[in-house]
Amino acid sequence: MKIGLVTWIGGPDDAKFVAEAERLGVDSVWTAEAWGYDALTPLAYAAAGTTRIRLGSGIAQLGARSPAMLAMSALALQGLSDGRFILGVGVSGPQVMEGWHGSRFTTPVQRTRETIEIVRTIARGERLAYDGEVYKLPLPDGPGRALRSFAPPAEIPIWVASLGPRNLRLTGEVADGWIGQAVVPETASVFTRHLAVGAKTGGRSLADLELSATASLELSDEVDEVAKRHARGYAFTIGAMGTADANFYNDAFSRQGFGDDVQAVQRLWLDGRREEARDRVPVDLALKTNLLGTPEMVKERVRLYREAGFTTIRVQTTDLDALAQLLDLVADL
Repeated sequence: MKIGLVTWIGGPDDAKFVAEAERLGVDSVWTAEAWGYDALTPLAYAAAGTTRIRLGSGIAQLGARSPAMLAMSALALQGLSDGRFILGVGVSGPQVMEGWHGSRFTTPVQRTRETIEIVRTIARGERLAYDGEVYKLPLPDGPGRALRSFAPPAEIPIWVASLGPRNLRLTGEVADGWIGQAVVPETASVFTRHLAVGAKTGGRSLADLELSATASLELSDEVDEVAKRHARGYAFTIGAMGTADANFYNDAFSRQGFGDDVQAVQRLWLDGRREEARDRVPVDLALKTNLLGTPEMVKERVRLYREAGFTTIRVQTTDLDALAQLLDLVADL
């Protein structure tokens, strides 16, 4: 089992934190993007102060850049980091894509497939001519030319953040890894069975993918307080991420047995009853999707992730001591 770190990199202190995580033995560091910093620039900054740790975008939003621009950035990061970059991508959601980027949230699964194919074409050093449903390159009936990148070809591992069945099957078929969110290891089969079907379509098995789950890490004997605080933090995800009719996280939680709970939380949030919504999130949801509590509790959760087939847990923490303890717990398994 590998441990990754999901963190914000906004300056020298954050870069030092990443360097310390590398020293402890953390395998990878991941940066996200929403409507603040982008996911790629901070990784170049972190690359300059590290030598071994893998550097992953978790995630670069599809539709925010052209596929060719994404490939250019990926090739640059792979070269600057001496081959340590992982391109993590995902479709984000309609509120961000249409409200922030002005990009229509249409055919997200097909956009994912075509973007991956285009990035790989460019990364192999091939001339770019592509005739897809979303992208046609060069544009027809115009002056555009089918160009070849003059950057050196490179292997670009591509991981996909996916939750819905169609996108999970696509991930299993074409991706090198899966960025799992909102995952309860005891019910992870609601995701992995679709990944396995996609892998079979792609002529391989689920074992050919790196499977990662995302979890907050907090070691404490005050289990009830910690679990309640993390549960309350889910109210924004359940109530505000997506729309009343389309929330990928809520769908994922529902498929894992929390349907009545997330519907109740979402209703309270949308009615403006935010504190009631926070109190309504079940503590069990926080405990089962994170690494919280005593070392013995955390070790048991890690074991369950491993038994479910996960190869990496991407943890969110600002506590180096907790990170060091987690690495020791993993080593003991």
